[in-house]
Amino acid sequence: MTLMTPPPLNQQEDDEMLVPQTDLADGPQPMEVAQAETATAVDAQSVDDPPSARFTWTIDNFSRLNAKKLYSDVFVVGGYKRILIFPKGNNVDHLSMYLDVADSATLPYGWSRYAQFSLTVINQLHQKYSIRKDTQHQFNARESDWGFTSFMPLGELYDPGRGYLVNDTCVVEADVAVRKVIDYWSHDSKKETGYVGLKNQGATCYMNSLLQTLYHIPYFRKAVYHMPTTENDIPSGSIPLALQSLFYKLQYSDTSVATKELTKSFGWDTYDSFMQHDVQELNRVLCEKLEDKMKGTVVEGTIQQLFEGHHMNYIECINVDYKSTRKESFYDLQLDVKGCRDVYASFDKYVEVERLEGDNKYHAEQHGLQDARKGVLFIDFPPVLQLQLKRFEYDFMRDTMVKINDRYEFPLQLDLDRENGKYLSPEADRSVRNLYTLHSVLVHSGGVHGGHYYAYIRPTLSDHLKLMACRFKFDDERVTKEDIKRALEEQYGGEEELPQTNPGFNNSPFKFTKYSNAYMLVYIRESDKEKIICNVDEKDIAEHLRIRLKKEQEEKEQKRKEKAEAHLYTIIKVARSEDLLEQIGKDVYFDLVDHDKVRSFRIQKQITFNLFKEEVAKEFGIPVQLQRFWLWAKRQNHTYRPNRPLTPQEEAQSVGQLREVSNKANNAELKLFLEVEIGQDLRPVPPPEKTKEDILLFFKLYDPSKEELRYVGRLFVKGSGKPLEILTKLNEMAGFAPDQEIELYEASHLHFEIKFEPNVMCEHIDKRLTFRSSQLEDGDIVCYQKPPPMGSDEQCRYPDVPSFLEYMHNRQVVRFRSLEKSKEDEFCLELSKLHTYDDVAERVAHHLGLDDPSKIRLTSHNCYSQQPKPQPIKYRGVDHLSDMLVHYNQTSDILYYEVLDIPLPELQGLKTLKVAFHHATKDEVVIHTIRLPKQSTVGDVINDLKAKVELSHPNAELRLLEVFYHKIYKIFPHNEKIENINDQYWTLRAEEVPEEEKNLAPHDRLIHVYHFMKDTTQNQVVQNFGEPFFLVIHEGETLTEVKIRIQKKLQVPDEEFSKWKFAFLSLGRPEYLQDSDIVSSRFQRRDVYGAWEQYIGLEHSDNAPKRSYAANQNRHTFEKPYSRFWNLNSEKSTRMQIKLSSRTGMLVFYVPAFLSGVASFVLYPNHDLRLFLVKATLTIHFFKRTIEVLFVHKYSTSGVVLDSAILISSSYFSATSSMIHGQYLTQGFPEPQVDLKYPGVLLFLLGISGNLYHHLLLASLRTKSEKEYKIPKGVTQQGDGTSPNLKIFLRMSRPLFPMSVVRN
Repeated sequence: MTLMTPPPLNQQEDDEMLVPQTDLADGPQPMEVAQAETATAVDAQSVDDPPSARFTWTIDNFSRLNAKKLYSDVFVVGGYKRILIFPKGNNVDHLSMYLDVADSATLPYGWSRYAQFSLTVINQLHQKYSIRKDTQHQFNARESDWGFTSFMPLGELYDPGRGYLVNDTCVVEADVAVRKVIDYWSHDSKKETGYVGLKNQGATCYMNSLLQTLYHIPYFRKAVYHMPTTENDIPSGSIPLALQSLFYKLQYSDTSVATKELTKSFGWDTYDSFMQHDVQELNRVLCEKLEDKMKGTVVEGTIQQLFEGHHMNYIECINVDYKSTRKESFYDLQLDVKGCRDVYASFDKYVEVERLEGDNKYHAEQHGLQDARKGVLFIDFPPVLQLQLKRFEYDFMRDTMVKINDRYEFPLQLDLDRENGKYLSPEADRSVRNLYTLHSVLVHSGGVHGGHYYAYIRPTLSDHLKLMACRFKFDDERVTKEDIKRALEEQYGGEEELPQTNPGFNNSPFKFTKYSNAYMLVYIRESDKEKIICNVDEKDIAEHLRIRLKKEQEEKEQKRKEKAEAHLYTIIKVARSEDLLEQIGKDVYFDLVDHDKVRSFRIQKQITFNLFKEEVAKEFGIPVQLQRFWLWAKRQNHTYRPNRPLTPQEEAQSVGQLREVSNKANNAELKLFLEVEIGQDLRPVPPPEKTKEDILLFFKLYDPSKEELRYVGRLFVKGSGKPLEILTKLNEMAGFAPDQEIELYEASHLHFEIKFEPNVMCEHIDKRLTFRSSQLEDGDIVCYQKPPPMGSDEQCRYPDVPSFLEYMHNRQVVRFRSLEKSKEDEFCLELSKLHTYDDVAERVAHHLGLDDPSKIRLTSHNCYSQQPKPQPIKYRGVDHLSDMLVHYNQTSDILYYEVLDIPLPELQGLKTLKVAFHHATKDEVVIHTIRLPKQSTVGDVINDLKAKVELSHPNAELRLLEVFYHKIYKIFPHNEKIENINDQYWTLRAEEVPEEEKNLAPHDRLIHVYHFMKDTTQNQVVQNFGEPFFLVIHEGETLTEVKIRIQKKLQVPDEEFSKWKFAFLSLGRPEYLQDSDIVSSRFQRRDVYGAWEQYIGLEHSDNAPKRSYAANQNRHTFEKPYSRFWNLNSEKSTRMQIKLSSRTGMLVFYVPAFLSGVASFVLYPNHDLRLFLVKATLTIHFFKRTIEVLFVHKYSTSGVVLDSAILISSSYFSATSSMIHGQYLTQGFPEPQVDLKYPGVLLFLLGISGNLYHHLLLASLRTKSEKEYKIPKGVTQQGDGTSPNLKIFLRMSRPLFPMSVVRN
């Protein structure tokens, strides 16, 4: 055996299943997770010099070993280690091998070591074929061994020709390196690094990384400190003050800092904090806000000085002396990642010269169309250069945004003067040296739909640290030191190759994509380094800000101290008659007092209660001997009432003991009622002695005329006494005549007494019965009043106590907003939760001065989007106001109203459509509101419209089109019912049918023509604009002839029209046409599905004034209807299509995929558990879909286009087949550390059950005539369309990359 010290182990880890050694039973093996970062280290090793060693173990007579398991000799590295092997396998047909802590039974409490290690079986014939597996583990007394149950097949090991067993000798090696353990929870960022992190509010990690970057630019921080703010400013209402406060806390706090004040100053609410925003947009908006606030101050121009650079856009003619230039400023640069290996390649592409020639010639003033060169050069670069890497772009093939994870390198030092200043314009100042040092790397880990953001920052740029400086990782609250490799090279992106587990068998190396990569770089110019990385201390902070923030820190420290010492103290809340008098009738109606608004005392638990009474005497001026305290008790109906007075024995106890005895709910508070008797001279007197016969009652007086309830006092009564005996006293307390008749009421304890609960019930008290017969006890409340006048002209809304308390229980103040001004509260009304739709409409109409309340239409509030719901409340569609205010388990106090021109009941029997009529000869669009019975047809709409519009000639024919995002999707047939037409999301356009379209020749084609331009900021994405139209093209017609007709139709001047380009576009990809091209040849298929996606495009700038279409959207467009195929199954082609019924179409979707799953059990009969689960879950999923199609779903009459059905069916079939086959190929791959099989099965079953219930629910809500599914409680469908159970299944599959790459 030999022991030697090797180089440190690499960071790669084999994707083998790692388990602690145990004698495993037959069947699946359990899998455990090694969470190295969350373990606790008692005496962690140094990160700079980790102990490491290599141990070699030679095992003789290997094949004759009879022991089930065998231990090596002990070797020392970070503790006593040894190798453990199972020569015949640990209940598997593989060699099992582990690393074991030899002295685990005697380890001290809390002992822990984090080790990276590899185990190797040496090939004694060919060293390169040795089998090595790497892993890592946190060793402790409970998990003292870790390794590989299936290290290598026994057949390979015992085969003499393989070289692993020579002369019956096996050689095993272990390379072990002990690393420092970082405890996530106890990690002190300030102590370890000198810096603190920022708290994540939900999804604000992107903002945190940007704020940390800006904070660590000291010149920027100093400028923020110097922005003028006053002591009267509120941080949540002032971005400068909020940012100053945040930076101050980052500089001087010892713990992580919250960002809520800053986000509130942005105007964000909690919903915004849980939404990831664009980092570049946030950076620009923040800098613009600060730049605006800095104007007129001593720091004016700081943002420009730091971040603003300039470049020159030029177009230079080749054959004539003409050059056009335009100077533009920038605060950051967007660099291409795709197709570029590094930053320099991106800059080369940025300044790349484009040739304008052929059809793309440049129109030069006074020279006409000319060949030209077009490009960009930089006039100057800013001191702080911010580079936004374009990691996200639009994929035309997949019709979606994708993340570019390609490898993209960036240097520590960036020289933008390279190659004789190739990036600089002739006007650039060449005396400025544009050499930059990398300051920050902002990283995105994840995909296009979400992920995590963090930053690597080098706060100091001192020369001796220039190349290999330690950088800091700012990951929300956690700040750690990181080496240069992790901060740079690992953020390049690209792919990483796993080490081969069996190099001798020609298996191709496995690669995985690295989803963590840089998306923003910050460089600082070397010549400006001293100025920018400056000292910032307290003298740079305004005095009022220092005082304010120090006070906040002191208060925070005091609260922390109180929290730490809370176990030593008890909070005693003392309620008095004065509190009852103050609160009842104002804040309290159903109880006696709000305990949060009474005087509280913080008393040490060991102090006796008698000493506390002295404190009360000082506070209230009540002598100790005149105080009597009552304990409050929580009753079964959830109300609190004074229950009994403290006994002398209890008052002799400590405060802590008394709280424990009195408080069964383990609440840290002790609630007391202080009884003080007032004598005739209005001075305190000793309280009367209380016997078991005495009952303490509290009395409230109700005045129906004033609708007022107030507290009038308390009385001791005898249980055997009757209310008749205290009527005179009650009249005296109320200020009534002694013989005034009064009515008494008591709260029914069976209905939660007089409290905000489902039922409020006050029972009339029979004055002839005893108090005990009326079931009154200590602490009960009695309300009384004068009897309601009988037959009087004076009418009260709430004549008695029960009706008043019922009113108070259901009272609801509603804020009303006009639907047209949905952000502004217009008026408030006090209503009842029991009001019906008619009641609410009547109150609104009365407030607005309308005679007919039926013309009021109401719309509920969406609590999440803070907008009106897209659909109004149906007339009498809900029972009460309380139902109108509920949105998905949340209650709002906002309703929107609109005043209709006809009564709502009549309107609901009609279909209302907003139609934009385009005049044939005039350049005008008029919006018309068409109201017809729901059973009407499109032909009825056209006839109604004809009576309202001006036609070019009396016999003109009209047609109705569906337009969406400047494309024509459908021509409505005249016999189509209007009930299912939805103008909420699409524009309805009416126009005259041109004469040439009425008489098409056999070979004429009617094509779509759209305007478009390319968005240069989004990788030349085609953006349509303007009004789309149809055009007849004739067989053999050239583009030149078509252009003449288009120019005549659109009335475009020659000079403007000469700049237009013409292209054939299919699925968003333009193919530019020459004047001699035959246009009809591009449109070969007559019945192509999605005719709107093949069109002639007119490329030109959008110079037309924007025409608002707000008027033809009669509702809001922030929620979409639930229809699984709403964008696929409409008749959008202008010609006939082969259509299937909805049920048949959906069977075509799912049955092939289901049969593929069934067939997999025949094609792949031999499977491991994971392959079985994949086959079973996919088969069950599509079987469930098929059953739903046959027996659950309800269908509209629209059907499914055959082309769509084939496309969707093939995608389901190919995805199912490829997933099963892919899982089949991974059999024998190493197992992951984290086993999600069984949680995955459970989640899959829950998901598929919930999804079935979801479809049953939607089907039950849908009536036969409805085209779209309803969503209960305003829930909208969002996401990628993948069913929840299928998503859960995907999580179960074996990962094709190491678990260390995945951020859980």
